[in-house]
Amino acid sequence: MDTNKMREQFEADFVEEMCRRGGEGFRSTVLHSLSQKKPGGDYQHITESLAWWAWQASREAVVVELPNFDDYPASMERDMRESLRSAVEVQGLKVAP
Repeated sequence: MDTNKMREQFEADFVEEMCRRGGEGFRSTVLHSLSQKKPGGDYQHITESLAWWAWQASREAVVVELPNFDDYPASMERDMRESLRSAVEVQGLKVAP
């Protein structure tokens, strides 16, 4: 998953959780706060900045080990591994070498 898609997912989840905790009337405030970014792209406010850092760190910490395909022909194994690798990586997760 590219960083922009991951950020969109983070922001949507962040807004929903903040509204769940603070009430629906809090939505416009949260959206405005997320729109405030520093020149490098980091969030202006510490709460959003730390939450974004934690979100990214949690994705970095997950590494998926693909299963063995010993019972399949080599060409089929390669295709299956590549297909699984792509499916995992599009979610922003890493695949073990």
